[in-house]
Amino acid sequence: MSDRSAFNDEKGGSSSVGEPEYGHDPASGGIFSSDYKRHDDLKEMLDSNKDSLKLEAMKRIVAMIARGKNASDLFPAVVKNVACKNIEVKKLVYVYLVRYAEEQQDLALLSISTFQRGLKDPNQLIRASALRVLSSIRVTIIVPIMMLAIKEAASDMSPYVRKTAAHAIPKLYSLDPEQKDQLIEVIEKLLADKTTLVAGSVVMAFEEVCPERIDLIHKNYRKLCNLLIDVEEWGQVVIINMLTRYARTQFLNPNINESLLEEGGGGEKTFYGSDEDEDEDEEEKEKKAEAAVMAKRKPYVMDPDHRLLLRNTKPLLQSRNAAVVMAVAQLYFHLAPKAEVGVIAKALVRLLRSHSEVQFVVLQNVATMTIKRRGMFEPYLKSFYIRSTDPTQIKVLKLEVLTNLANETNISTILREFQTYIKSMDKDFVAATIQAIGRCATNIGEVRDTCLNGLVQLLSNRDELVVAESVVVIKKLLQMQPEKHSDIIKHMAKLTDNIQVPMARASILWLIGEYCEHVPKIAPDVLRKMAKSFTNEEDIVKLQIINLAAKLYLTNSKQTKLLTQYVLNLAKYDQNYDIRDRARFIRQLIVPTEKSGALSKYAKKLFLALKPAPVLESPFKDRDHFQLGSLSHLLNAKAGGYQELPDWPEAAPDPSVRNVEVKESVPEWTKCSSREKRKEKKVEKPFYSDSEGESGPTESADSESDSASDSESASASEESGSGSESEESEEGSESEEEEEDEEEKEKKKKKKEFKKAAQESESEQSSEEEERKHERKSKQRKSDSESESDEEDESESESSQSESEDSESETEVKKKKKAAESKPPSKPVKKESKKEKKEMSLLDLDDFEPAPSPQVTPVNSFLSNSLVTDLEGLSLSDAVLSPATIAPSSALKNYELLHRITGEGLSVEYCFSRQPFSPDANMVAVQMQFTNNATSDTKNLHIEDVKLQSGMRVKEFPEIELLPAGETATAVMGIDFCDSTQAANFQLCTHTRKFFVSIQPPVGELMKPVFLTENEFKKEQGQLMGMNEITEKLTLDVNCRDEHAIVQRVTAAANLSRVPCGSDKECSPPVPPPPPDHPVHRFAGRTVTSGSLVLVTVATKEEGAAQLTVNCEKMVIGTMLVKDILLALTQ
Repeated sequence: MSDRSAFNDEKGGSSSVGEPEYGHDPASGGIFSSDYKRHDDLKEMLDSNKDSLKLEAMKRIVAMIARGKNASDLFPAVVKNVACKNIEVKKLVYVYLVRYAEEQQDLALLSISTFQRGLKDPNQLIRASALRVLSSIRVTIIVPIMMLAIKEAASDMSPYVRKTAAHAIPKLYSLDPEQKDQLIEVIEKLLADKTTLVAGSVVMAFEEVCPERIDLIHKNYRKLCNLLIDVEEWGQVVIINMLTRYARTQFLNPNINESLLEEGGGGEKTFYGSDEDEDEDEEEKEKKAEAAVMAKRKPYVMDPDHRLLLRNTKPLLQSRNAAVVMAVAQLYFHLAPKAEVGVIAKALVRLLRSHSEVQFVVLQNVATMTIKRRGMFEPYLKSFYIRSTDPTQIKVLKLEVLTNLANETNISTILREFQTYIKSMDKDFVAATIQAIGRCATNIGEVRDTCLNGLVQLLSNRDELVVAESVVVIKKLLQMQPEKHSDIIKHMAKLTDNIQVPMARASILWLIGEYCEHVPKIAPDVLRKMAKSFTNEEDIVKLQIINLAAKLYLTNSKQTKLLTQYVLNLAKYDQNYDIRDRARFIRQLIVPTEKSGALSKYAKKLFLALKPAPVLESPFKDRDHFQLGSLSHLLNAKAGGYQELPDWPEAAPDPSVRNVEVKESVPEWTKCSSREKRKEKKVEKPFYSDSEGESGPTESADSESDSASDSESASASEESGSGSESEESEEGSESEEEEEDEEEKEKKKKKKEFKKAAQESESEQSSEEEERKHERKSKQRKSDSESESDEEDESESESSQSESEDSESETEVKKKKKAAESKPPSKPVKKESKKEKKEMSLLDLDDFEPAPSPQVTPVNSFLSNSLVTDLEGLSLSDAVLSPATIAPSSALKNYELLHRITGEGLSVEYCFSRQPFSPDANMVAVQMQFTNNATSDTKNLHIEDVKLQSGMRVKEFPEIELLPAGETATAVMGIDFCDSTQAANFQLCTHTRKFFVSIQPPVGELMKPVFLTENEFKKEQGQLMGMNEITEKLTLDVNCRDEHAIVQRVTAAANLSRVPCGSDKECSPPVPPPPPDHPVHRFAGRTVTSGSLVLVTVATKEEGAAQLTVNCEKMVIGTMLVKDILLALTQ
């Protein structure tokens, strides 16, 4: 490395950079001398015998190049020194040659033998530089020499030289494409390289030379995923883009079921329609179509390699390099299940604090994403507010994003923002804002009138551009419902005197012509004024005057006949041929003569036909067919070298192609002689395999065989912790995991006993440590062969187990657990699917503790011996331990999901049980009560066809196989509402019927209680001021004046916990107590999905007056919660 650092230091310049160069010294007369005198002093220094002078000259030459000066005439003098003995001079000579070899090819060819000798130099930097210079000489004669040099460098000892070989491959390919086959062999060899230094460069070469040869990636896929985190940043970008394309050809679409749902959506409408017209054929067709959609929907299970890619790229969202973050974001957008894409939003919002160039690219991609996945960026709405310092193009892009994010809940805040933007001095931006208001009005019907009124007010603005743009947008909005707005059309008719912008004048004239029956008195007068100024108008306005005249002639010929003839005569002699043609055509059409054809009968139909209202669409609507983050996406046109993103395959290709053969090797520990060496070797391995799963450049040789299983068993701890990443396969195979856990533990016990007997001579402590390490190793070797084909989740459970093994307390609990589980279950309940069979393990602390923790740490504190013995007698089936058995408190409100008449005897009620939902703490537990009021039994009660807003998720309740007549059953399902009150829609199915139902949560049920002290409460409240605070004054209901009633009503309205010392009189004595009859009640909670804090304060005053304050990061939730609590306290 010392060589390298010296190389870098000198590259930056030298001490003599500031000195004048002799040739340019005005006093020397160099200015007037002929050109060949330039750099004479440097040439002399390079020809001298002293290395110090040569070094000084080379430093000055490199400094000149760095400053952008031309030093090409020194090439002959420098090339001579390529054979110099001094290593420092040699390095600088190569730096110079790399820069000028392409320009001075003939001279470079003369010293080619020296470069070839350089390829054998003992110094890796010289070998690499020689190869770099050789590949910079763009002459076809030396292609064979270059090819040989690249092949040799590809098997060099130094990874730096191998990296340079990878860089040389695309250069040679562009020089002579016929070498492709040989180059592919070299690429294949380099792809097998295990060092991070080479990985990025060789993938770049692969992308340039043979991007279609996906078969080369199969064997290296898992290794590339694991190395990714350690590769340099630009390498990461290239690898991620390549793996995105690879994954699109090798894995199934994780959102396949959702896309099938959308296709089958047509069937749904006919489902409703069939009630009206009882047409049996239609019903049969519809059933067949529905059956076909259901047949298509196989349960999706994610390929472990697909999951590996998503898991190993996720940490790179924290990269300091914007390109890496953007690459991971596009990978997630194109490859991840909808529920998991949300993680990229935060990272992309972070990039908006970067330079304006980065912001521009990021916002272009965000604008495309918000069209498909709006919910992802809704929480970060404020990040897209516009600053006065933003350049215009960024302002316009932010407007685009805000418009895409607008929905019923946030439109009021967005429109308030838009109002301030209209006052800006930047005219282009103001015009874009007015268009954005128009788009919001068309997309969200509720605010259409508000927007129209706002735009009409803008018509009295002093700025002509603002008025003009408003007119154009109002014209589009009025087309949606003109009959309501004749007064606006009248108002706009008056503006024709003042507005001079052609587009705006044309829009007003079109409106008056199109809806002339709504303004019969004004229209002819407008035509009269326009006829006066016809000759001075712009062409676009003249065309609309002719159209207006024609329409008025057809509807009101008494008043306008002469005016129309006058206008048409003026147009007949206009300079513009479009206008002359239009006048001639219209005259024939509306003023019938003997010559005019059959068309004149249809003049009214032609002119006064109903025109469809224009659809105001986002300009980013069709951009997502380009890969996000690519130049093509940015330009919205296919750039050179762009590779299309492949479509997902219909059926999954064979996953075994990615399996790497395991080389059977003697276990390492048998070869080692001394105990110390053994320890060192073992410590090194688990560091990679257990915790991170990244095989670094220093990896030992046998880890190649491990990399396949490492990839799956690695970093499981990270995933089990993150709540957002839950897929069906994970939930499904929990029971299998736990059975495996038991077998593993028993094997380990036997191993431990056997080894203790064998190694009695050694001290107990060290032997115990070593056993653990042996076990980890042997276990991994064992799992190598299995885990390729096994579920990813099984290996996850193994690795997390091997991590947690070290603590004593846990081994105790495991023994207890074994004891508890060995008892036969009393009455196992039959379940149809293996999926739902889930054994109770004492390590599943979610059942006992509301907050889920990724690692099981303080076990003994939770599970005393008595608790273990209590649990021993329990049946371990799901039915007994499900939260359904926890009876809800009487305060919980029941909602009707299915009425017994609609449900043909089956009635369903649900309530929000306010218990933590054990399978996933980010979900709200919904307790459902099924009652069979019919005379016959109901079978196979289950959920199908779940339709959710983006980001929402559902964990279905286990299927109820039989509900006898007159009986009641209870089940619990989990719904992640994503902190919004949007409904979860699904079908409730029995063995005969399907019922469409939906569950919409009150805002108070989207929270979970959290314990805070009063001081913590006040501190958090201080951080949530301004926009995050909502205060309302109210008069308390007569029955709600005492403390108990207030607490009861607030906690009934929202799932919050009371903050102790709520009435200030109970506080510590040093605080001066307020009058005891005006206590302050405080309540705290967090939203279930995002964990945003919700703080509620009810401060009572005299005579039942009170003040309600809600502080919440999520403004929409805060606003809705204030309404609910106000209702609860005042009614």
